[in-house]
Amino acid sequence: MPTILALTAASHRILTFLYAMTPIGELRLAIPYAVFAAKLPWREAVPIAIAGNFAPVVPVLLFLEYFSNRLMRYPFCNRCLTWAFDRTRRRSAVIERFEAIGLVLFVGIPLPFTGAWSGCIAAFLFRIPLRRAVPCIALGILLASVIVTLVCLGVISSALLFGALDKFR
Repeated sequence: MPTILALTAASHRILTFLYAMTPIGELRLAIPYAVFAAKLPWREAVPIAIAGNFAPVVPVLLFLEYFSNRLMRYPFCNRCLTWAFDRTRRRSAVIERFEAIGLVLFVGIPLPFTGAWSGCIAAFLFRIPLRRAVPCIALGILLASVIVTLVCLGVISSALLFGALDKFR
């Protein structure tokens, strides 16, 4: 029986890592999944989610131009990439204004269509060199992980508080 529990815990850790790698979910999905669904302690879940969110950053930054140039030849891919690039340009005024700090904030504020993947697209679009983009995106990931974790812990604290208050009714 202990092996089944160990495999289950391991699979939750793997899923947390993989959820953090997804372009839409990222940390906003991975940390709540790990804390609420998988019941992993937040101190264990957060580093796994950070590692998963950072894993695709360097490959995306290195190969985005190559693949986007190839994929733009196909009408469907051209529409999808044009939409993603235009949306990132519209949402990245903070990057144009504040450059490196703007990229950190763009990645770090956990809103829809912001995060490490969008930060990579923004770094590509604004021609931010790899050696500057990687640390900015990494700092943004750390900022986002703190915000998402605090929100999750706040939800847990509120639930415990209101659960405790229900006992006094």
